[in-house]
Amino acid sequence: MAKNNVDCWLVNTGWTGGKFGTGKRCPLKYTRRIIDAIHSGELARASYEAFEVFGLQVPTGVEGVPRELLNPAHAWADKGAFEREVRKLAGMFMKAFATYEKDVGEKVRAAGPQL
Repeated sequence: MAKNNVDCWLVNTGWTGGKFGTGKRCPLKYTRRIIDAIHSGELARASYEAFEVFGLQVPTGVEGVPRELLNPAHAWADKGAFEREVRKLAGMFMKAFATYEKDVGEKVRAAGPQL
């Protein structure tokens, strides 16, 4: 991807503002607006902030999309619950990936969640 200067986008079309039962679905109109921003190049030109545990970069703004939908940390009212769920999810990723660690290079291992 780096060699050919290819962008890759991860778009949350699921729950926001809390886990299942407390959060809500990301409204389709905002998902569509994000996809439009990808196609127009707007997202590639946007400013970003780090989402540390998973090593992701999250846009700080997309016209027509509430900021709390872009960064899940802004959508949860209970910040402690958010941090606990992030760490729990990261641990689940790490546990699931442990089976494959011996079969991949250091760059792939280093790209996983960091607790």
